[in-house]
Amino acid sequence: MSLLDQVKVFEFPKISDPRGNLSFVEGARHIPFSIKRVYYIYDVPGGETRGGHAHKTCSSVLIALSGSLDVRLTDGENEVTITLNRANKGVLTPPGLWRTMHNFTTGTVVLALASHLYEEEDYIRDYDEFLEYVKTLK
Repeated sequence: MSLLDQVKVFEFPKISDPRGNLSFVEGARHIPFSIKRVYYIYDVPGGETRGGHAHKTCSSVLIALSGSLDVRLTDGENEVTITLNRANKGVLTPPGLWRTMHNFTTGTVVLALASHLYEEEDYIRDYDEFLEYVKTLK
């Protein structure tokens, strides 16, 4: 079984109203972990890529609050690309997968909900080190 099998796309509740829509996410209810950290990515210049790392223990859910982007996930052998373009849709990125975010449209804002607090030791930032790391997971 590949770690890519753990990638899930969620559609969050949406309450529609003539005044606009409201969506919400509750940790351990709509996503499979309690939320320990929230961060957001914005003002990404055209053509830039974000991410370019993997986590050893931290899971996250990425949501495009506005605009759109592609999230590419790989286990070192196989990959999947998921387009995020709706504020009530998110993708679970489990630990052990390399992720990159690209094809940002102008004005894209990405919300990230993380299962762990920030710990630099949890990051793998070199792709060759990542490939060595995933061998230990098999």
